[in-house]
Parts: sequence; C-alpha cells; structure tokens
Amino acid sequence: MRVYIVEDDENIREVVQYALGSAGFEASGFETGAEFFAAMEKAAPNLVLLDIMLPGDDGLTILKKLRNNPRTKTLPVIMLTAKGGEFDKVKGLDMGADDYIAKPFGVMELISRVNALLRRSRTASAPGETLEYGSIKFDTARRAVIIDGGAVALTYKEYELLHYLLLNRGLALSRDKLMEAVWGYDFEGESRTIDMHIRSLRQKLGAAGKYIKTIRNVGYMFGV
Repeated sequence: MRVYIVEDDENIREVVQYALGSAGFEASGFETGAEFFAAMEKAAPNLVLLDIMLPGDDGLTILKKLRNNPRTKTLPVIMLTAKGGEFDKVKGLDMGADDYIAKPFGVMELISRVNALLRRSRTASAPGETLEYGSIKFDTARRAVIIDGGAVALTYKEYELLHYLLLNRGLALSRDKLMEAVWGYDFEGESRTIDMHIRSLRQKLGAAGKYIKTIRNVGYMFGV
C-alpha cells in the first residue's frame, strides 16, 4: 500500500514516513503541493496524509483539486494538521476529507487510523443494491445518494455513515458504535468526529436531514 505525506515540517514528515515504513507501507513525503502532484502523475497512492498549512497551495486547496478530479474523487485523505479547532475540522470534512488528526498526535493512533480508512475503502457495498427511505434513494452500485432526482455530493465517510444509519434505521446507535462501524476504531474523545459528520450530512441532505434524529445521551437514529 502506497501512502503520500504532504507536510512542510521536515521532522514530522520524516517521523511519519518512518512510522509508516515500519508498519509495512510504501511511504513518500512531499514538502509542497507541486511536488505531490508531480508524483501523482507517475504513481497514484492508496491514501494521502495532508497538512493544511503549506507553502504555495494550502492543504484545503489541494483537497479541493483532488475531489474535483474524477480520478482522485474518492482517494482516501486524512488531514494532518495543527489546526485542531472544530471550525477547521468541519471545513476540512465538508470539503471532502475522510478523517482529521490534530497535531500533536501519536504514531500508533496515526497507523491505526490509516489502516482503518484503508479497510473501509476496500469494503465494497453489495453490488446493485438500492435502498430508499422517504425522499432519499441510495444506489450502492454507483455509490450515489439521490434526493428528489438530484445527486448529493458526499465525502467517503459521509456516504459510509449515512449507509450504516440507513441499514440500521429505527435503531438507536451510540457514537461509539458508529465510530467502530464506520471508522473501524474507537479512540477516547472521538465522538466529536461523529457529531461533525452528522452536522455536515444534515446540511447536505437539506429537508431530508430530518430523518437523522438525535437520541439524547445515546447517539443517533435514522428514520421513524
């Protein structure tokens, strides 16, 4: 598995690259977006670790370019940055990031998240399955969400979260359960990740966002 690290701090870049290499990944580091995109022309990675504060194009600009390119639209991306405020996280997730790790971080947690995201990206939904609820139509063959005939652009994790909620409609699901099912891990304090994705999903679904209900002191439930 090939992982690209876009990080202008040489020390962090080398530590992350070494940790990934020790975990069996083929890891390459880049200081700028220009270097990263030049490497992308030669060989595409399976996952990208992307810092926000970079010389030249910042990480959010790079993320936008990746999501606007059909070839890299679903490429797994983890934002790796010192910008750890909720606003920054929500912005990154809304723009298409699949996960978000704030510095400082532990390398074991980083490796766990990389493995979890890669596992999820390799897990395909049942071919040809179509799920419907109210105005929402879920086409797993095309990984598309349609509302009233129009496609809704969701990030990889938003899609997986909505799919899991829909498959378990009518059941109250805890944040820990959602974290484990969609992200493949459960780290203390990460329930905020679920809340931010739910908030983003509700906004993107518009009126259909009402189907995602908050269950006080538990988590969330779809429908009913």
